[in-house]
Amino acid sequence: MGTDGMDGLALYAASRHLQRKLWLSLDAHQISFQTHGPAFIVHSDAFSGLSTLTAGFTATEQHEVLATPWHGGEPDPWQTAPLEQWMHRLNSPWFADACQHLHFEVQPIVGLNDLDIYGHEALVRAHWDGQTLGAGPLLRAAAAHGQARAFDALARRNAITQVYPTLPPGQQLFINFSPSVVYNPDICLQTTFEACRQVGADFSRLVFEVTESEAFPDLTLLRRILKRYRAEGAQVALDDLGAGHTSLTYLAELRPDVVKLDRALIRGLHADDPRLPLVQALIAYAHGLDIRVVAEGIETAGELALVTALGSDYAQGYHLGRPAPQPVSGPLRTPQH
Repeated sequence: MGTDGMDGLALYAASRHLQRKLWLSLDAHQISFQTHGPAFIVHSDAFSGLSTLTAGFTATEQHEVLATPWHGGEPDPWQTAPLEQWMHRLNSPWFADACQHLHFEVQPIVGLNDLDIYGHEALVRAHWDGQTLGAGPLLRAAAAHGQARAFDALARRNAITQVYPTLPPGQQLFINFSPSVVYNPDICLQTTFEACRQVGADFSRLVFEVTESEAFPDLTLLRRILKRYRAEGAQVALDDLGAGHTSLTYLAELRPDVVKLDRALIRGLHADDPRLPLVQALIAYAHGLDIRVVAEGIETAGELALVTALGSDYAQGYHLGRPAPQPVSGPLRTPQH
């Protein structure tokens, strides 16, 4: 999805009805265009008007309003993608430069028996033009630029080489990865293992954490990925149990070492909360499969006390420690209110 030498975008729609709606939307937003066969050609000097164009389409329609680069002659069909994706790309010209300036903050994961720090999760950041970009903008830009696989691998490698050498003895390092960008574990993960060997990482102190915004790939592939990490001696974790896409099926089929309860299950938890039986049942179910549990999103002493009483093994959240540039040693002294 390169933009070098691009004079504009050729816009298409997947149906005659949607084509008419696209034409009406361009007219309503006073975006100048010309027609070229079935395409509406929007020149680069009118791109600013496109940023709000897709708001008038449903989520399904947005996937069917397509764009491809226009170089003044014919559209480039090889770079066709949803218009919304192209707008994310055009609005993130900083992405390539930001990838050269990745760094990490770390957040502690605390054992609830003694409040000792079990490990830290590496959270990717980037410095660009005087600002700090978090994981959300970076991941969205990577997808828009067609670089999701490359960015995932780059972040994994950098997390290992930058953070592992600073980790206090005995602590685990939680490293996020997205399984949907791994097409062949034996090939795609080699650079990860090379980074581990580069810094002399003890694989038993690494926890590779599956993160996914929508849905996991097929279980066969995901099982192969986790098996490959475990073959090196590392642990594996599943994120966001209770968020909708991490289901109990994955726990039974994959048997990760660790599972994280989604923060939506924990936020604001109190003694009379109707979510308490659900949280307790999820913890008991995981323990029945020999899977340890992290309660995420702990922001108050009350929430910490409740998840401890319900049997969670670990906790993570602002009450226990905000993301910071360097790992800390335990045991932890938590705020009292």
